[in-house]
Amino acid sequence: MSDTTNDGRTSNLENGFLADLERFLAAEPSGAHRFCHRLQEVGRPFLLRSDLQDTFAAVCAEPGSDVLSGSPLAKLVGWAQEAAVGGAWIHLAVRTRVARWAYLSLHPDTLAVSEITTAEFLRCKERLVDGRRDTDAWNLEFDLEPFNREFAKMTETRSIGRGVEFLNRRLSSRLFERRGQGERLLLEFLRLHRRGDRQLMLDRGVADVDALRTALRQADELLADRPGDTPWAALADELRKLGFEPGWGRDADRVRETMQLLLDLLEAPSPDALERFLARIPMIFTIAIVSPHGWFGQTGVLGRPDTGGQVVYILDQVRALELEMRRRLEEQGLDLLPEIVIVTRLIPEAEGTDSDQRLEPVAGTRGARILRVPFRGPDGGVLPRWVSRFEIWPYLEQYALDTERELLAELGGRPDLLIGNYSDGNLVASLLSQKLGVTQCNIAHALEKTKYLLSDIYWRDLEDQYHFSCQFTADLIAMNTADFIITSTFQEIAGTERTVGQYEAHAAFTMPGLYRVVHGIDVFDPKFNIVSPGADAGVYFPPTDTERRLDHLHGQLADMIDGAADAPDARGALEVPDKPLLFTMARMDRIKNITGLVEWYAGSPELRETANLLVVSGHVDPALSSDAEEREQIELMHRLMDEHGLDGQVRWLGRHLEKGLAGELYRVVADRRGAFIQPALFEAFGLTVIEAMSTGLPVFATRFGGPREIIEDGKSGFHLDPNHGDLAAQRMADFLAKCAADPAEWERISKGSLERVAARYTWARYAERLMTLSRVYGFWRYVTDLDRAETRRYLEMFYGLQFRPLAAGVPRQG
Repeated sequence: MSDTTNDGRTSNLENGFLADLERFLAAEPSGAHRFCHRLQEVGRPFLLRSDLQDTFAAVCAEPGSDVLSGSPLAKLVGWAQEAAVGGAWIHLAVRTRVARWAYLSLHPDTLAVSEITTAEFLRCKERLVDGRRDTDAWNLEFDLEPFNREFAKMTETRSIGRGVEFLNRRLSSRLFERRGQGERLLLEFLRLHRRGDRQLMLDRGVADVDALRTALRQADELLADRPGDTPWAALADELRKLGFEPGWGRDADRVRETMQLLLDLLEAPSPDALERFLARIPMIFTIAIVSPHGWFGQTGVLGRPDTGGQVVYILDQVRALELEMRRRLEEQGLDLLPEIVIVTRLIPEAEGTDSDQRLEPVAGTRGARILRVPFRGPDGGVLPRWVSRFEIWPYLEQYALDTERELLAELGGRPDLLIGNYSDGNLVASLLSQKLGVTQCNIAHALEKTKYLLSDIYWRDLEDQYHFSCQFTADLIAMNTADFIITSTFQEIAGTERTVGQYEAHAAFTMPGLYRVVHGIDVFDPKFNIVSPGADAGVYFPPTDTERRLDHLHGQLADMIDGAADAPDARGALEVPDKPLLFTMARMDRIKNITGLVEWYAGSPELRETANLLVVSGHVDPALSSDAEEREQIELMHRLMDEHGLDGQVRWLGRHLEKGLAGELYRVVADRRGAFIQPALFEAFGLTVIEAMSTGLPVFATRFGGPREIIEDGKSGFHLDPNHGDLAAQRMADFLAKCAADPAEWERISKGSLERVAARYTWARYAERLMTLSRVYGFWRYVTDLDRAETRRYLEMFYGLQFRPLAAGVPRQG
């Protein structure tokens, strides 16, 4: 139950909570006064959830504060995610449950409390940043709520990320509630499908729904008399006379099943029947996957700036999707080769990579390839060098136009599905989808706003280096133009009971002096679906699978791990090489927190005594890096090794490992009864976590982000809090000590890792689900206003009036 605010809005506070809080503050003001004044004494305008809870815990521990425990004030602090402290009031953002927010103002002296609107809370934050009160004057507000009032949305937390199920339930009942309407639209949809000049499914001779029903019954009678394995070619002439074209199935059994599904759907529509039928329609023959930034390639690129898990994800995704598309086309009786094109950036100064090749076949596929399109300047000249993902914004509009032309030429027409990746790829996909009228899927991989603390409120301070004004604006546009969004985990969308989701963080925020977002994205929107990826099973498998082990690499790996310290791309030589190995591998940037892990290790005598640390990250020579943040982390790494004398216990390799070598390295570490460490401050998903677990290697990974869902703590791995490195180091030391005393403990976690991945994280399951989603959303896009034309027009204006000037202000590279 919820209260109603003074201005008539429905509140997300529990029914009667505000009155209970007011009564408590009036009856027991002393503890509340102390709490409020302690918050002011912190001396910062913005306090995080941890600040609020630590302060409240300290006040509760004081004599005479017993009354605070279990009080309405304690409940408020338990809900609070942040506080804006300044002037005469303390303003609180409270999250009463997943994705349900309310905002309160509390006066430290009088203890007056009132609920305020989202916009009022954001204005309070703006005043604290700008140091003046005139921010109450007119300011641009981004608000999509008026466009979404009539659109069906979910209400239950457990439904978040299961959008297609909700959409089918809600819209199928509405579609078929008026007799004849849904059936007619379904008939028209079936007549749409073509491949080139070849008609599929139904021809125009099937004039209406009654004619369709009659044709289906006649076809059923015909097929009942034929052997189930009779191929389509032997049935085609007779079925064409009834109006049926190829696409129903490869043989009589499959054709009959598909037709019976349609008859059942026409007779008694249901969401499940609709999804099963749509999954069989030949709709997706060509896919364009957009990923402009970084060094996208198949060899020699991993570990370069802006080039990591996303490249691995897309290449594995493409291989899995092609297999699934081929399987479906075969079942549909169509002798066609699907085409998948990965669109990325062509970089003439390729530094020994293949990034200067316009076309490159994807290894392990039949028809997939990488299409590289260059960035161009205003004069049309090609930009020759790599550009950071934070600085590519002024190039993307022209890049989208060039990509459209290149794609149409490469595929011979528009793709059937567009998949964007990361902020830049999602924006380009939005521009292409708008122009071509193609179903658009977004994959964020990582939303920078949640990675960089207070990056919205202090955007000006970060603008020269990161240009977050462009990125957050692009994210808002792309999120809301996508037909559907897939995420790897629930927390990516809506966090946990205690933490805010990455998408949820874009529901309301402000960039002072630019604009405030009062209704940005709604995580209850049915466009969100959880589809978790896997690891390449041909590369990442357990060490017990001896027949597939890459034994020829063991000499190279031994030299990498136990080699001398004088190698140009290495530092450190292990003095006691027979200790278990703690292994970490990631880009050398602040968020990945590799230097944090080294500092934890350095500060734990027990861990240093028990294990060696193997780090594969970045470059050992900072002069080899073209990225400022990476150079800073490399220099910090050297300082830590110098200050703590780590050269005999830490082996640091500044190398980029190919997949086969990386897979065998995981297994060699497992042979030595070690563990993989993923210490990131935040990790959107955690593909290296999946890779390590797929080899049976125990994993310790950050509790912030995807690994929290991937790993069952204590069963298939362990969670770490990167904000408490001492506790993280102790947990690793405890595990290794337990394994030394009882080797079965290592085996237990290893077995749990393998079982967890097999049950939840495979590319085959991913591809099957994504192909079904694309068909379902494509259908609803056709038969309803799922593309939300009004919202699109609003976003086009926002793009033109807000994003384009911001992008134009980003300095172009020479």
